[in-house]
Amino acid sequence: MNQEVLVLNSDYEPLNVCSMRRAIVLLYLGKADILHEHEAAETMPLWDGLPAPSVVKLRGHVKRPLPELKLSRRTVFARDSYMCQYCGASTKDLTIDHVIPKRLGGKATWENLVCCCKRCNTKKSDKLVHQAGMKLSRQPRRPRYVPYISLTKYVTGRKNEIWRNYLPVFADIPDILF
Repeated sequence: MNQEVLVLNSDYEPLNVCSMRRAIVLLYLGKADILHEHEAAETMPLWDGLPAPSVVKLRGHVKRPLPELKLSRRTVFARDSYMCQYCGASTKDLTIDHVIPKRLGGKATWENLVCCCKRCNTKKSDKLVHQAGMKLSRQPRRPRYVPYISLTKYVTGRKNEIWRNYLPVFADIPDILF
């Protein structure tokens, strides 16, 4: 029961990703309907043959203010597709690099932070990119993604074929991982 379920508002807008347990409670209370079941087509033994939901839609509309995308390690990794922005490596040992080093006045902003492997981070050290003889694969910028679900959940959710039908497409988030 540790699978995740996409929760849609009554107008099919993605609201949240919740646990299977929470989705079952929403269904049991009559607050949601199942739109798609998990591919394995499992049933919940405790719930009289209720199928395991993959996507549920709320029956009532939930008004929420538009959230702001926060700058964090996770969101920088997700924006950069978990790839080093200097050499293109996808490794477990990723770090965050300041394009303009802190000692030269570089701030912790979307435009100055990139995902970087440890090897490239060591090579660049506290120099500017051109001083280290390196090149960025693309210029970092703030994503235009304004979701109700987190950027990391969005990137993970885009890998699920069924969820992809309900998640909006954002041009500045590469489809490399999907």
